[in-house]
Amino acid sequence: MAFIQSKQSLMPGNRKHLTCIGWIWMVLLVAIQARAQYQLVTTRDRQAFRIADTRSVCSIYVDTTEDFLVRKAAAWLQGDIEKVTGKKPALIHDIRQARGNLILLGSLEHSAALRLLLQRRLLNYQSIRHHWEAFQVSMLSHPFPHVEKVLVIAGSDRRGTAYGALTLSRSIGVSPWYWWADVPVKHHSILYVRLQAPLVDSPRVKYRGIFLNDEAPALSGWVHEKFGNFNHLFYEKVFELILRLRGNYLWPAMWANAFNLDDTLNPVMANQYGIVMGTSHHEPMMRSQQEWIRLGHGPWNYQTNDSVLRAFWRQGIEHMDHHESIVTIGMRGNGDMPMSDTANIALLEKIVHDQRQIIAEVTGKPASETPQDWALYKEVQEYYDRGMRVPDDVTLLFSDDNWGNIRRLPELKDSNRLGGYGVYYHFDYVGDPRNYKWINTNQIERVWEQMHLAYAYHARRIWIVNVGDLKPMEFPISFFLDYAWNPEQWPASRLPDYYRQWAAEQFNDSLSAPVAYFLAQYTKFNSRRKPELITPFTYSLQHYQEADRVVRAYQQLADSAQKVYQRLDSIYRDAYYQLVLYPVLASANLNALYVTVGKNRLYALQGRAATNQLADSAKALYARDSLLSYTYNHIMAHGKWNHMMDQSHIGYIYWQEPGRNYRPITATVQLPDRAKMGVDVTGGPSYDPHDQQTIFQLPTCSPFQTDTPLYIDIYNKGFQPFHVHLHATSPWVLLSTSDAYITDQQRIEIRVNWQQAPEGWDTSWIHILASTHQAAHVKIITFKPDTTWLQHQQGFIESNGYVSIEAPHVTRIVNDAEAHWIEIPNLGRTSSAMTIMPVTASPISADEAHAHLEYNMLLFDTGKAKVTVYLSPTLPFHKKGLRYAVAFDEDTPQIVNMNADHSDQAWAQQVSDNINRQTTFHYIHHAGWHKLKFWVVDPGVVLQKIVVDMGGEQSSYLGPPESYRYP
Repeated sequence: MAFIQSKQSLMPGNRKHLTCIGWIWMVLLVAIQARAQYQLVTTRDRQAFRIADTRSVCSIYVDTTEDFLVRKAAAWLQGDIEKVTGKKPALIHDIRQARGNLILLGSLEHSAALRLLLQRRLLNYQSIRHHWEAFQVSMLSHPFPHVEKVLVIAGSDRRGTAYGALTLSRSIGVSPWYWWADVPVKHHSILYVRLQAPLVDSPRVKYRGIFLNDEAPALSGWVHEKFGNFNHLFYEKVFELILRLRGNYLWPAMWANAFNLDDTLNPVMANQYGIVMGTSHHEPMMRSQQEWIRLGHGPWNYQTNDSVLRAFWRQGIEHMDHHESIVTIGMRGNGDMPMSDTANIALLEKIVHDQRQIIAEVTGKPASETPQDWALYKEVQEYYDRGMRVPDDVTLLFSDDNWGNIRRLPELKDSNRLGGYGVYYHFDYVGDPRNYKWINTNQIERVWEQMHLAYAYHARRIWIVNVGDLKPMEFPISFFLDYAWNPEQWPASRLPDYYRQWAAEQFNDSLSAPVAYFLAQYTKFNSRRKPELITPFTYSLQHYQEADRVVRAYQQLADSAQKVYQRLDSIYRDAYYQLVLYPVLASANLNALYVTVGKNRLYALQGRAATNQLADSAKALYARDSLLSYTYNHIMAHGKWNHMMDQSHIGYIYWQEPGRNYRPITATVQLPDRAKMGVDVTGGPSYDPHDQQTIFQLPTCSPFQTDTPLYIDIYNKGFQPFHVHLHATSPWVLLSTSDAYITDQQRIEIRVNWQQAPEGWDTSWIHILASTHQAAHVKIITFKPDTTWLQHQQGFIESNGYVSIEAPHVTRIVNDAEAHWIEIPNLGRTSSAMTIMPVTASPISADEAHAHLEYNMLLFDTGKAKVTVYLSPTLPFHKKGLRYAVAFDEDTPQIVNMNADHSDQAWAQQVSDNINRQTTFHYIHHAGWHKLKFWVVDPGVVLQKIVVDMGGEQSSYLGPPESYRYP
């Protein structure tokens, strides 16, 4: 972590020349400079501010009159410096005791020392005064007797002061996750702060927080073992983490817990730590669902039980007292359900009116002076869409669809709403189409893309994210809160840097590159389909060798991550296991398990001798899953995180989780006591029903093949081994072996020597003769196009009747004055994504003059072409569906509404697949080079992949591998 430095000094010598406009420009300059970070802490620059050297350590000063949080931040900074340097700074409260170098920590409101510096014109705080949670860091020489240098960390308020201190802690080597993920502190006996001009920072989103939810069995089991219950000792750890991540807002655990009842010190300590408290989207008036379950009387129904509910709510506002809070208003049914099928707008408006009257009566001030939010979650948004409104001072908290796709955002013309707008987002969910609670499946690139939309459309008052058990969401939580602090600092192009920076902060610079790679890859792989949704047949077992490629990629990642772990210094191993290794190993193992089960069932249908071996392998993989979780719970960090991996994740049969993991059903076969040959080929039939002689056909082979090697699987359907001989009728068809001894099975790979192969179309045969007196004949069709097609051209080349293109591999990008294309690195299931900026642009015309992408391709087939575009499953956040347009060559563009099918079934399919596939049909009149053009009509559409099917595409989950691109 590093501070941001402005280019112009704010020291007194320059200040007298600054006008009011100059100060405004100065603050803007500092904000712009926040895009670039530099290293604040050094071990070499002896002219800088010395925190510690081999002989001494600086002192820390804080006024005794300061707020609890400021004094707590000073104590944290004191402890952090000691952890890093081995020397404990003195914490002093009388400036006359200061000697040598001093860190002065204070808020503008309470610090007498800051007021003194201001009176003496040694510092100016106009850049942070009257700003929310801002801090300024300055360095002064000889400001007090016996003091050589002072590092002044001044906050506009108590949290701003704390953020300044804790940002210094991050800079010297203390990760916010030092306790929650056992990240080792980086030790340095010598520390200097290099500061040439004051540093200023403040948040762009006002309230930034997390929601502990769906907390059983993992978090609840851990809390009850380690803390007894969800008491203030537990929450103090949560409060500290939020502050170190520069957040300020919390919705507490609520499944079986009541924040205010479980420990009366919970709200007291939250207020002291400066944490703004709220209650979830369905818990109004600062009362938890559990409070109603334990203390409520009668039905949760305002039509029949309004007086009891008003009294219940009044107590919530009374208990809120003077603590900083955001009051959720409105009402949902008990247990986070719709109130009723007949709930009407008039009733809900009356509920809000009565709730605000209670707020005004209890607080003794207008309701508008108490922060409130109305959570437009699920059916509540429908009331808003039908015209229900709440007072202008209430924050409208829009929601995603529980799967990371924001459902609604304000129009730009409405951005001046007094209460502003916010977003309730999800990293974890319990509900349709299936729970996802076990492990991190969130790509920060997708979080960026959706929250960038929110920020651009001025939903900036509240950002809160459902983080489930908190662990293992460490990485996306960090990103969510860092991005909320300053979205301008993280444009899409810098997202790869975020991985590296975060990895370096948790480990060290030498590990930043491999850890960043592991994080980016495993979250990409897991986002393809949540682990709870994977089945034995998610990935195709035969087409494009998709299932094998998925398992192989996971395994290569796991092997690499394991090698790094084996070379790690022991102090990093606990943090590495929980942040990197466990999610990689467990995810790789789970995917291998399901693919193994899928093969087992396929092999059983084919009667393969290897069927039973795969059943044994599936049992071993299932057992390994539990062993990995056992290591996380009991071995890692000496059992510190026991129960955190108790979440069941194998054996779902509908949306709700199974009570425990269940091993997927496998099949076994009874083999005859003889040999019997079976044959399978690339893209071939699922099983061979014939006993004596069968004809197979391989996919057409060309020199531009990129999907998978052609192969023949020869397998045994009996107990005794047998011998086979293979013969290719054409000399340019090469086999990996011509003779094989088959015990269980063997794969024969096929290559073509294209230098010898004839031009145009040709048919060859591969004959297979077995000692079982069986024969099989495999047809192989080759197509070697005339190379003159390629002269002076570039683009993708059709093979096997399709062209598959990853979105960023564009031939030509056309921008215009209103919109331009950007790549979002790593976003998506297979590569990266392309989208239009700014996302607030007006709809774009689909013509040559406006922004579009062009993809050149060589097509050999003619006739009907099906174009499938793979889009991120973005929702129509302004009601109207999001549109794109596509056309070949000079054809009229076809405009498609990607949200035209808004049925529950279509939505469930899209979020399960984490993709929105849309198809159009075109006509190719002649073979040769063609240009496919793609327009985003409505900004917000995100393109990941395009497949042009000329009749040869085979079914798969991820789509065909990318086609050959020439040159």
